[in-house]
Amino acid sequence: MTAAVTRRAPAKLNLFLRVLAREDDGYHGIETLFCRLELADELGVDRVADPGVTIVVAGAETGPAEENLAVRAAQAVLHATGRRFGVRMTLTKRIPVGAGLGGGSADAAAALHAVNELAGNAVPRAELLHAAARLGADVPFCLSDAPLALAWGRGERLLRLPPLPRAPVLLLIPPVAIRTAEAYGWVDEARMPGVRRGGLALDLPSLGTWSDVARMAGNDFESVVFGRVGPIREAFEALARTGPLLCRMTGSGSALFAVYRNEHSREDAANQLGRKYGTVVFTETAP
Repeated sequence: MTAAVTRRAPAKLNLFLRVLAREDDGYHGIETLFCRLELADELGVDRVADPGVTIVVAGAETGPAEENLAVRAAQAVLHATGRRFGVRMTLTKRIPVGAGLGGGSADAAAALHAVNELAGNAVPRAELLHAAARLGADVPFCLSDAPLALAWGRGERLLRLPPLPRAPVLLLIPPVAIRTAEAYGWVDEARMPGVRRGGLALDLPSLGTWSDVARMAGNDFESVVFGRVGPIREAFEALARTGPLLCRMTGSGSALFAVYRNEHSREDAANQLGRKYGTVVFTETAP
């Protein structure tokens, strides 16, 4: 049986993101178009005799091990397979932490896949997807390996789509953190009491090109985040002035992204921005 596995954990973008009604359990429904990026963390997992999960993280501070989504994902698979062995994980972080790029969710999905492989794929895929949904709204998409997908509910209802044409992406990470729970609270405060935001009727053929997606793109977190956090608003305005095909905030922030026609346009944009607004990262959409 396999004793060691290494997996990539790719970042994601929300090309559009609508926050729907808050349900009785306190969670909000969402409607989003997920897109996978080439930017990725790397997770190595070794099977060990001693029970339990240990993790070593390089490249970023991710907080206590017991709160790490990859650790929780590994524990879920070990529990489902009868805790017959333990795992030692080594996580190399390249995705900016807490920026809305799904790094923690990607790590969790990689851990679900890797530990299940070490267990001889004992957990059926449907059960892995249920575990992913319990871990977080972005984890089912990260587990799916789809390049592009529509998602509803809490992100667990997915419709896989063909990839958009491969395109250069520039990420701009302002030096400001946004707590997701706080951002949802801001959205609730901004809405009229008793008004429920419903989903859209989407025409799937209209999601086949970047210009089509740009026409419907939007993010319900943008107005409330931009209104409260000046550096993020200023960074977005500067990024939008660089002439991208599409420019948005991903997730609840603080990362901003722009999609360009070619690498030369992206290079010009990076030169215009410099280091004034935050960290710039080059990547591409996944094929």
